[in-house]
Amino acid sequence: MTLHRLDPLTDDRWVGFVGSHARSSVFHTRGWLEALHRTYDYTPLVLTSAPPGQPLHDGIVFCDVKSWLTGRRLVSLPFSDHCEPLVADAELTPFLAAVHESVHHGPWRSVEVRPHTASLASAAAFGASSVFCLHTLDLRAGDEVLMRRFHRTSTQQMIRRAEREHIEDRHGNDDALIQAFYRLLVVTRRRHSVPPAPIEWFRNLSRCLGAALTVRVAFHTNQPIAAIITLRHRDTVVYKYAASNAACHALGGTQLLLWHAIRDARASGCSILDLGRTEPDHEGLLTFKDRWNAVRSPVTYWRSPPPAPARVPVRAWVARWAAPALRYAPAVVHATAGKLLYRHAG
Repeated sequence: MTLHRLDPLTDDRWVGFVGSHARSSVFHTRGWLEALHRTYDYTPLVLTSAPPGQPLHDGIVFCDVKSWLTGRRLVSLPFSDHCEPLVADAELTPFLAAVHESVHHGPWRSVEVRPHTASLASAAAFGASSVFCLHTLDLRAGDEVLMRRFHRTSTQQMIRRAEREHIEDRHGNDDALIQAFYRLLVVTRRRHSVPPAPIEWFRNLSRCLGAALTVRVAFHTNQPIAAIITLRHRDTVVYKYAASNAACHALGGTQLLLWHAIRDARASGCSILDLGRTEPDHEGLLTFKDRWNAVRSPVTYWRSPPPAPARVPVRAWVARWAAPALRYAPAVVHATAGKLLYRHAG
């Protein structure tokens, strides 16, 4: 199979193809790719069997990640929970063999594909590199039915507590909300000894995705206590980022914001809530998502050449290196560390 390269930021065939493909997600869209390019200087590219000028019927989108720390890699896609190959199942194995050949003869040391449902086990050149849990919630039931299915104490009662406390949900995608979210994010990541992504990432997402991105910030007595960011693509809304003040967790701010996001998504015609990936050993976050009656499924990332059995993933390596230095560092150091490290860990 001969593969051709196209630029998804300038070739409108990609926009039309993503807009009509049943398995596309917000992570395939030009807005997401443009934000990756602006923030981290990654170069997006699509490999397809369609020659230049011909309609697209398949394609896998990548970012060319150039890093002196982690090497030059093709990743589909950095900072994306999943990115399905938009290739027919019967064609996936020969397509991936051609991708492997392109990488083998190119400047990259590896290629990673992060599908949602597709298995690359039959692709001889690829091996599993990471496994996560993905939670999804069917939104087609009515609001009352959904509410009854949520965990009684950890979700239902927390939403009611937030309503009694008159927690205010301010939402949109303006810079004031992004700044409020980011201040909470720095506090949250510091609590977990992990650097936050740079604020430019969230500003670029807002500029590039427009109305497809919503920032929700919960205010109690005019102080921000929790915030989430959701993304929309067709009938799916993605719960992508969250941050909170731990001292105010009992007020139910995060639960209220997510419940409002669910109601608004249903009202606008969405049928799926994608709660995103979770590390399999992150029991607290897994339990939080389980209690929304969301369904767990595995998501496997695949790499060529296959990783060595003892290889530590880049994400884990960066977290392990950064944690001791960040545990007691001031907020400005956390933000600076994120700005320096994230582009190498995509």
